[in-house]
This record gives sequence, C-alpha cells and structure tokens, in this order.
Amino acid sequence: MSAYWIAVASAEHVRRGRKDGFMQVNHGKAAPLRRVKPGDGIVYYSPTTVFGEKDGLQAFTAIGTVRDGEPYQGDMGAGFTPFRRDVDWATADEAPIKPLLDRLEFTAGKSNWGYQLRFGLFPVSAADFTVIAEAMAAKMAAVG
Repeated sequence: MSAYWIAVASAEHVRRGRKDGFMQVNHGKAAPLRRVKPGDGIVYYSPTTVFGEKDGLQAFTAIGTVRDGEPYQGDMGAGFTPFRRDVDWATADEAPIKPLLDRLEFTAGKSNWGYQLRFGLFPVSAADFTVIAEAMAAKMAAVG
C-alpha cells in the first residue's frame, strides 16, 4: 500500500458500503476521493451507529484496500448521486478507539484527539494503520 487513510461515517453508512464494495466520504463529495489512490489502505471510524444520533459508538468499523479505478457517481435515489470509490473490504471486527488512543500517532497525548476526525478523511501513518488493523483482527494481505 502506498498511503493510508481514515474516513469518517456512521456505522450504518459504513455497513452499506461494505456490503456493496464501495466507500463514500464527506456526504458524497468527489474532491476528497481524488486524493485516495488504488492500493491505498482505508479504515473507517464511526463516531455513531446512526447518522445524527449520539450513541457514542466511537469505533473503527471497516478496513480495506482501494481498488483500481477512479471515483464514480452512485445513485441513491431522489436525485442523490454521491461519488464513490470501490474497495476490497477485509474481514474484520469493529474495534473501539479509546483503548488505542495512547498507541496511535494521530491521537497520542492529545486531549482533543477527535479534532482531525471532523475533516471526514485524513492520512495516517503505516504504523497507525497497522495498530488499527491488529485491533480489528483484520484479515488482509497488506497487514502483518
């Protein structure tokens, strides 16, 4: 893998993407997905189970590798055609973020560790990606 990313979405939205083999970020905007390239590692963080709810899930909910191809528009009905990228999702468990806060470079020693998550998509180190993959017991070729 050449780069590693964390994307943010509710677990409900992530599960739909896992089922259908795609990712979306920032309410379907194309620009963030153009930063992500085939072969990149992607992990989803879900602050909640359902968008707009405040259930405190705060877990990593999917991990995989971006497939070949460019961002494309999917049809979700009612005229909503968000941009997507195809992803090979790994078999993995959901993993809460709190036990990892001191081990992840992007959160260690930061009282406002959630700030970066507000951007919806941001790069992380290979080391952080590996820590998350191990916590999720991910079964993917690029890990470990």
